[in-house]
Amino acid sequence: MERSSLSPALTVTTAFFILFQLSAAKTNTDYIKTSCLATQYPRLCYDSLSVYANQIQTSPRRLAATALAVAISSAKSTRKSMEVLAKTHGLKPREAAAMTDCVEVAKDSVCELNKSMGEMAHAGGPDFQFHMSNIQTWVSAALTDEDTCLDGFEGKAMNGNLKITVRRHINKVAHFISNGLALVNKFASAHTPPST
Repeated sequence: MERSSLSPALTVTTAFFILFQLSAAKTNTDYIKTSCLATQYPRLCYDSLSVYANQIQTSPRRLAATALAVAISSAKSTRKSMEVLAKTHGLKPREAAAMTDCVEVAKDSVCELNKSMGEMAHAGGPDFQFHMSNIQTWVSAALTDEDTCLDGFEGKAMNGNLKITVRRHINKVAHFISNGLALVNKFASAHTPPST
């Protein structure tokens, strides 16, 4: 029988390192799972953020920023979908108008979320509350934009496949934005500003 060329000390060190890594990964995912309970869509929150557990670790700032990044990605995808749907041949005039509005508000939503992400980089120090207020305002506005898109499809005359498709896209991005806002709010409320 062959003997391992690794020394017993190296084998023990390697085992401890692996156990530490596994423990840290579990701690990180547990942190995300617990934090996501503060959102309206906790399962979606956990599923979309747990893949970033190693980057987030147990940092509320990184968790909020990652949730915003996920919302931005979803908003960009939705914007592209709205642009494609707006070019659908055979749209009724009212459908075309509603789609034009959806494209515009989808662009606004992406812009507001991008501003929020940029502001996260500056959220700290004595101006923390100011920066967080800006972020909360822009993320809330992005959420409202998504509702505004659906407003154009009110009434029975607008029932149909286009409305169903638009609603599916808008609801999906709205859930990501809602989760992002909840985690931003949690981060903002947990931060104690330094005394001046």
